[in-house]
Amino acid sequence: MSVTWYECKVKYAKFDEASGLRKLKTEPFLVDAVSYTEAEKRITEEMRPFLNEGEGMLITNIKVANFAEVHPFENADRWFKAKVSLIAFDEQSGKERKTNEYLLVQANDVKEAFENTVHAMKDTMGEYSIPAVAESPIVDVFPYFTGEEEHSERAEEFIRLKDSVPASYEENEAFALEDSLVAEEEE
Repeated sequence: MSVTWYECKVKYAKFDEASGLRKLKTEPFLVDAVSYTEAEKRITEEMRPFLNEGEGMLITNIKVANFAEVHPFENADRWFKAKVSLIAFDEQSGKERKTNEYLLVQANDVKEAFENTVHAMKDTMGEYSIPAVAESPIVDVFPYFTGEEEHSERAEEFIRLKDSVPASYEENEAFALEDSLVAEEEE
């Protein structure tokens, strides 16, 4: 079954760390749903823990998001939209044909988002290129899981990866050298 992602813009009172006050913010969230009605219901349920008692929220917009896949990664706190061009050779016309799809990838910066996109595409049999990676305004992602036994491990893993906190932004020189050597061997 295909997953349909809905981008929901929600206006609510959010705690501002800089001022120490709660301020009205409008932020986009992503939910997995089968209809606009279910998306509205799900975002209302998912936002409830972020609201103080007696506070309300306003859903200002719901639209279908154009993400083919969503990939959470450990120790990342931002979401990036990666444009992936799948390259196919049309034998009848003798030309290359590109089909674009968008992935939502979790990372700490653009470079890491590019690397995470490559990692997400590692099992792809065909050729592809990644012409663009940009930070997405999406604050959080709420996938749908049925609660059945077979889905519980997948749900726990998705949530664990999504909610993990970056350990450090500093690059470990030993790991960086090892990564560069591995990259050179692969070429």
